[in-house]
Amino acid sequence: MNSLSLSLQFGSPSGMARHRAVLTRAKVARWIRHALLRDAELTVRIVDAKEGQALNRSYRHKDYATNVLTFDYAQEPVVMADLVLCAPVVEREAKEQGKTLEEHYAHLLVHGTLHAQGYEHETNEKDALEMEALEVLLMQSLGYGNPYE
Repeated sequence: MNSLSLSLQFGSPSGMARHRAVLTRAKVARWIRHALLRDAELTVRIVDAKEGQALNRSYRHKDYATNVLTFDYAQEPVVMADLVLCAPVVEREAKEQGKTLEEHYAHLLVHGTLHAQGYEHETNEKDALEMEALEVLLMQSLGYGNPYE
């Protein structure tokens, strides 16, 4: 098993109790480790809509809060990245998709961890299909259903 140095942060104290309950350090580490191909140093930060929108606007020039942002700094010899998840967006999407909050967070952390290792889905259809197939396999091996169904 690959080693993981994990920092888990909650940006906004208000309205985060439900998210803190779902995102225990042990669960987050398990989900991330499952998707790691090498040792990693990751920070996972859970933010409110205001912070999520500001980061997406600053770094992707898109003026809305998105579910997960991956800031990858190195892929070798150690994966180093920040994963930023926007709690209100994740919660809304989970409801819309008929998933539990835990299941959706697990998927987005797997997704972000793959991005941190160089996987991409916005470059071309082949890359998108490869990343999606890997996410499905990883989620199933974690005991969750296909996140795309």
